Amino acid sequence: MASTKKSRRVRKAAFYLTLIALLGFSLFPFFIMLMTSLKTTSEAISVEPTLFPREWTLEHYRAIFDPVIFPFLDYFQNSLTVSLTAASLSVLVAIFASYALSKLNFMGKTTIHTSFYTVYMFSGILLIVPLFKVISAFGLYDTRTSLIIIMIIQTLPTAVFMLKSYFDTIPDELEEAARIDGLSRFKVIFKIIIPLSVPGIVSVFVYAFMIAWNDFLFASIFLSDVGNFTLPIGLNALFSTPDYIWGRMMGASLLTALPVVIMYALSERFIKGNLTDGGVKG
Repeated sequence: MASTKKSRRVRKAAFYLTLIALLGFSLFPFFIMLMTSLKTTSEAISVEPTLFPREWTLEHYRAIFDPVIFPFLDYFQNSLTVSLTAASLSVLVAIFASYALSKLNFMGKTTIHTSFYTVYMFSGILLIVPLFKVISAFGLYDTRTSLIIIMIIQTLPTAVFMLKSYFDTIPDELEEAARIDGLSRFKVIFKIIIPLSVPGIVSVFVYAFMIAWNDFLFASIFLSDVGNFTLPIGLNALFSTPDYIWGRMMGASLLTALPVVIMYALSERFIKGNLTDGGVKG
């Protein structure tokens, strides 16, 4: 009995040590970025690297918020507008499309559902030329609207696929009972399907937001005016200017990644809370 308990403690200790090692390995690059952003310019490029700054400074963060050097707030606003709008519209359309594919019977349903898998067979770069022609024909080139449309196109197939899988787990008997009580299709969606699918909807929203927030390829092609730049191409523009300094790049990169990290952390707590509430009420 004692040997069994000892064996369990050893396995548990080994598990946590491995977990700590993996976390340290994964987070070490971010630690280096943070330390570099807090070093002076001369120390950051020194041939004798240091783990911690000899002289701590916030000069790089002050420079990031200087509109002359790097209009971070303008880029942040553009990224936030594009990401929130694209994610919201993608989720809204995906809810109705997923409901139709999951709960309704109509001609071509299987073909439409299968076609979503073909999206993963092609790289997004193959869509650049046709999308460029369509966007230019509608006079939307170099606008945030063009990027919003493209991000919806990029995220919608996966959003529909994810939500359909979630809607499939909702018993049809719930909808049948609601229909007997006189609820229309739209009321069923808003009063039954959506409340029961909040964790899935939040997950899809976070996914779509992250794709739009981190996009570099389409933003670099469809945006040319500095005033419309999002953070990823704004960082690339900073890298190509005389104001490029390692500390500024590291600080700007960390600040760019921060909203996604915060959103993921908050959504995870929200999803777990809703799953727990649902289990208690059930």
